[in-house]
Amino acid sequence: MNGNILEQLSSGPVYAICGGIIAFVALVCILFLVRAWKAGIAIGLDRKKMKRAVTASASFSILPGIGILLGVIALSGSLGVPWPWLRLSVIGALHYETQVAAAAAEAAGLPELSGSAMTAPAFATIALLMSLCIMWGMILSALFNKRYLRRLHGREEKQPAERKTGFGDIAMAAMFIGMVSAYLGSYLGDFVSGEGLFSFRGSWTPLVVAAVSACAMALLTWLSEKKHMVWLDNFSIAASMLVGMLAAVVIGK
Repeated sequence: MNGNILEQLSSGPVYAICGGIIAFVALVCILFLVRAWKAGIAIGLDRKKMKRAVTASASFSILPGIGILLGVIALSGSLGVPWPWLRLSVIGALHYETQVAAAAAEAAGLPELSGSAMTAPAFATIALLMSLCIMWGMILSALFNKRYLRRLHGREEKQPAERKTGFGDIAMAAMFIGMVSAYLGSYLGDFVSGEGLFSFRGSWTPLVVAAVSACAMALLTWLSEKKHMVWLDNFSIAASMLVGMLAAVVIGK
C-alpha cells in the first residue's frame, strides 16, 4: 500500500466523505447568515450598513484564506488533498495541523512527514490525533461557555483600574511563549548540531524564516496599534506567514 498511498488518500471516496462534511458546514454557515440578516432587519438595523459589514467580512477573509490554501498545499504532499482540505476548512488552524501531524508522524515511527514514507497505519494515527486533540475546544465551549461569558461581562462592567488579569489570559500567553520557544529551540538545536560544540553545520534557513516572520508580524502590529490601522489585525498572521514563506523561497534558491 505504500506505493499508492497518496493516490488512495486523494481518491474519489475520500473526496466524497470530506466534501460532504465541508458542504454540510457550509450549509450551516449560510443558514446562520440568513438568520442573522433577518434578525438584523427585525431589530431595525440599516440595510446599507449590514451590506457593508458583509462585504467587509468577505474582504477580510481573502488574505487569511490564502494562508489556509497554502497550508492545504503544504500538507497535501504527505496526507493527500481531501484530509488537509477538511481539517483547514472546518475547524483546524495551520500552525496546529502541521505541528500535530509532524508529532504524530514521529510517534508512528516515520522518519519525516512525507508522502514517500507514509503508511496506512501512520495516516490513521495522524488523522486520529489531529481530530482528537482539537475536539476539546468545542467540548469545553459547550460545557463552560455560558459561565465564562457571565464572568466576561462582569469584568467588562468594572472600571479599568479594578480589572485583574485572569488565569486564562496568563495561561494563553504562557502557552504561546512555550510553543514559540519549543520551535526556536528545535531550530537552534538543528543549527548547532554536528561535530563538536557550536560547529553550526545545520540549516540556518528556519532561523532566518522565523526572524523575518517575526519582523513582519511586529511591523503589522506596530501599524495596527500606533498608526490606528486596526483592519490589519485580520491579516497580520496570514501576511507574516506569506512573508516567511517568501523568505524561505528566496533563501532556498
